[in-house]
Amino acid sequence: MKKVINSPKAPKAIGPYSQAIEANGTLYISGQLPVDVNTGKFVEGGIKEQTEQSLKNIGYILEEAGLTYANVVKTTCLLSDIANFAAMNEVYAKYFTQECPARAAFAVKDLPLGALVEIEVVAVK
Repeated sequence: MKKVINSPKAPKAIGPYSQAIEANGTLYISGQLPVDVNTGKFVEGGIKEQTEQSLKNIGYILEEAGLTYANVVKTTCLLSDIANFAAMNEVYAKYFTQECPARAAFAVKDLPLGALVEIEVVAVK
């Protein structure tokens, strides 16, 4: 059985997908762009600010599902430029401090709307 999870604090899906799906005690959060729900736009700044906002959006969805960052077991970080890896990682490390999740991070040709970063996660209860 699956359940759609949506947080009003995180940006609405802009296509035919859900913010997150919970199935059998596992939460799959769609890739989160650095959109500020209050403005509907990317946060100002560079990779650090965008990473921070993407992770905040993930936090809102985790909260809606009754979970925290401690429940995250896997992340995928998509970067528009691998040269931004160290700066992204610096912000990421503030959210995952102990028993860090497994992770893949890589550069892609383009991200939606010209984002610098997009992060998706899998969490378990």
